[in-house]
Amino acid sequence: MTKKQMVILGAGYGGLRTLKKLQKMKPNADLILIDKNNYHCETTSLHEVAAGTADSDEICYSLNLVIDRKQTTFIQGTVQYVDKEARRVFLRDHEPVAYDYLLVGLGFEPEYFGIKGMDRYGLSIADIPSVTKIKKHIENEFKKWKDDHRQEHLVVAVGGAGFTSFEFLGELTQRIPKLITKFQVDSSSVRIQCIEPTPRALPMFNRKLAEYGAHKLSESGVEFVIGRVSGIDAGQIYYRSGDQVKTLQAGTFVWTGGVSGSSVVRASGFAQRRGRVAVNDDLSVPGHPEILIIGDCSAVINPEDGRPYPTTAQIAMQQADCAAYNLNAMLEDAPTKPFVFKFMGTVCSLGRNDAVGEIMGRKLKGRPASIMKKVIENRSLAKIGGVETMMKKGRFSLNK
Repeated sequence: MTKKQMVILGAGYGGLRTLKKLQKMKPNADLILIDKNNYHCETTSLHEVAAGTADSDEICYSLNLVIDRKQTTFIQGTVQYVDKEARRVFLRDHEPVAYDYLLVGLGFEPEYFGIKGMDRYGLSIADIPSVTKIKKHIENEFKKWKDDHRQEHLVVAVGGAGFTSFEFLGELTQRIPKLITKFQVDSSSVRIQCIEPTPRALPMFNRKLAEYGAHKLSESGVEFVIGRVSGIDAGQIYYRSGDQVKTLQAGTFVWTGGVSGSSVVRASGFAQRRGRVAVNDDLSVPGHPEILIIGDCSAVINPEDGRPYPTTAQIAMQQADCAAYNLNAMLEDAPTKPFVFKFMGTVCSLGRNDAVGEIMGRKLKGRPASIMKKVIENRSLAKIGGVETMMKKGRFSLNK
């Protein structure tokens, strides 16, 4: 009898964790993993590469460290769309892949909300190519200053004052002094500006912790500008402040104001909002129980407030454990189980030695929060890549 095919789209936190769990279960099925890259990227550390405080190879590792070739076939390719009725996954430059059971864990893409010029002039923290581009762009702007001494080359503006913004700004404040020395620029002309519609930065955190984070970044030279970005062109950012449209000149503009699920979700005709599908309790798609969606492409409702949980690596890995169980259960014609999210807390770094966080009901800031951030990152590496990967890629120094 021909084995059933379980196909996993995406080698991010959710997809790769699901594969690892399934390989341990040894289901009587052919496992297929599809991703455009042959490596896993710790996307929670992308801001470090963007700021230039880490190299890309520090936050990536080969999929070979996770894939059991005896059980799993890996296809390196870009997913275009899923034909739900024919049960086929269509790829660019590869023949369609049939599935009996499908897990979608394709991750996120930047959401520009129709802001004019953003797709052409804005930079976003999304993957290794995008953050490598940001790093090079900032360095090139500093180089240009030596030629014409135009101040905008030394201005880095960030749109949004949420989690990713604060982590990027924290790393950037540590990188800037080295760029000043390297390119011998006028330090008094360097500016880092953060544009946010409201004064309530880091809305996901307790107000005292958020204020601590904003104060620390301000001490490091970050200027907070209240306004809503409305457009961008070469070297100029437009934002609304009250009834006025103001401008800000900057050589670099990094957008951290929002993300959506993969565009593959839209292209495949799923009922979605901003690339996220409201899944059933067992993570399956309404009307298509053979398809499970997790991570950034799924919307799981918090019963306490009726709103979707934020998409984080934490929830993606918890979903992965549930998804692996349910995929195996479906294969064995057994009942699936509902997904229940257990919030363990979160930590936002403000550079390598400072952070704010809430862990198991405890509020942390400063060095203790920074240490906890490293513990969380190491745990993630161990849960997906294994202990060997954690030892090679983990954070063990208090100063890095």
